[in-house]
Amino acid sequence: MKKTTYIIISFVLASLYVSGQQKKRVGTAQVAKPAAAPKNKIQWLTIEQAYARNQTEPRKFMIDVYTDWCGWCKVMDKNTFTNQKVIDYVNQKFYAVKFDAEQTADVTLGTKSYQYQPQSRAHGLAINLLNGQMSYPNIVFLDEKMGMIQPVPGYQEPQAFHKVIAFFGENYHQKEQFEQFANQTYVKLFP
Repeated sequence: MKKTTYIIISFVLASLYVSGQQKKRVGTAQVAKPAAAPKNKIQWLTIEQAYARNQTEPRKFMIDVYTDWCGWCKVMDKNTFTNQKVIDYVNQKFYAVKFDAEQTADVTLGTKSYQYQPQSRAHGLAINLLNGQMSYPNIVFLDEKMGMIQPVPGYQEPQAFHKVIAFFGENYHQKEQFEQFANQTYVKLFP
């Protein structure tokens, strides 16, 4: 019995050793592939975190105003905000904020405080950011002093959205119309 157990254990160990050696061979179908490196993600902040960081390192804000029930918001999260080109640009140029337009928690930014507005079924900050035009998704761009640049309503495909963030991120909104930027300047900046 002891001899049989010893033979089985030896056989199992030898099989494991041979299997491990085969995976190490280069050029065979059994080579173990390294795990894919995890993609970067947009560094989302709360509005309060972005506000605090902006006090010491001023940057533009990109605020994704969304709701939990918004289907196109989810599609934008899945398709646009996972695009590597979008991720890299947003993380470099903006404080990215996700803001649920229906959240009920109070928000205080400096000396201003915003509360949920039950009669509107929306948060006061969302109402302020969207100028009362409540549609989702809606990406609001603010300058370094938290002054309104522009809200951009609706779902945006990754390539189209990259044009939008470059337009605001590079301050071309101060120099030319978006159509000219998108058709001429953008092509030169991002060939």
